[in-house]
Amino acid sequence: MRPARKWWTICTISILLIFYKTKEIARTEEHQETQLIGDGELSSSRRMVNTSDKIIGQRGHAFFQHSVEGWKVNSSLVIEIRKDILRFLDAERDVSVVKSSFKPGDVIHYVLDRRRTLNISHNLHSLLPEVSPMKNRRFKTCAVVGNSGILINSGCGKEIDNHDFVIRCNLAPLAEFSEDVGLRSDFITMNPSVIQRAFGGFKNETDRERFVQRLTLLNDSVLWIPAFMVKGGEKHVECVNELILKNKLKVRTAYPSLRLIHAVRGYWLTNKINIKRPSTGLLMYTLATRFCDEIHLYGFWPFPKDSQGRPVKYHYYDELKYRYFSNASPHRMPLEFKTLKMLHNKGALKLTTTKCTQP
Repeated sequence: MRPARKWWTICTISILLIFYKTKEIARTEEHQETQLIGDGELSSSRRMVNTSDKIIGQRGHAFFQHSVEGWKVNSSLVIEIRKDILRFLDAERDVSVVKSSFKPGDVIHYVLDRRRTLNISHNLHSLLPEVSPMKNRRFKTCAVVGNSGILINSGCGKEIDNHDFVIRCNLAPLAEFSEDVGLRSDFITMNPSVIQRAFGGFKNETDRERFVQRLTLLNDSVLWIPAFMVKGGEKHVECVNELILKNKLKVRTAYPSLRLIHAVRGYWLTNKINIKRPSTGLLMYTLATRFCDEIHLYGFWPFPKDSQGRPVKYHYYDELKYRYFSNASPHRMPLEFKTLKMLHNKGALKLTTTKCTQP
């Protein structure tokens, strides 16, 4: 065999081996995501999700819908889940690091990017709480509000606000959508990326004023900022801290512990829910089990269409396009949804994805 032909043959074989190995890995990952848990209701994942239009058209009513009529909380299951989660984390402690955890100038490694480090600034240290903002707090009913467009025209605002404690995600706007999403915020998350997406990266005074006005509406709420996750948002976090201090805003800041993400992921992995990184919504539900006897979820819907085939916006408040099905995303939103749906059916939580009935 000539050298050139021999080299070509070796290259071809190598490429084929890589191709089949990649397919084998993909099949393995897909198999892991389609494992059944519990009563077998939690099935499917990326392959099914990528063809969600077809599923909704063929049997969406049966697969995606669930009834909220006659729903009753299963208190014994709620207690069992709380105890199980406490084996991995104590949300009262892990919801935020406290002032005694660090001192100004300390260098810490980012949770999801261990090669990168962050210096604890004086501003950041001054805003760390003295004790956990959730210390000794307990509520009969809590609402965890996601940001899906499924909330549009839901009329759920009053029902949400009537809960004893309301948790919201990513500093979503409320005033112009209050009829559907409510106005009350007792605990609200804010990823650093929100500053770039919703407030122009604080490039001008108008954007900074809009942000300050938004935080002013929170009053004594807890603002939860995941500042230690990945490098890239530290400038935004510092700007936020500076604005809070400069304007003497009453908001109470909280910064999740360095172990929270891994602890939450560990809990779900033991329940055969293979999630690379829990979404903010799933994190909030997991934390809420520590403080709430009854948890109600709103705005959780990771599909571009509802069960009747009607379009659903990614967020109720903007035109951001769907990313639920991107292989680059660290989240497994449809898998999380099916998990929550299963827990709803068992009475561990109430998952509302339809219109709310007015009392």
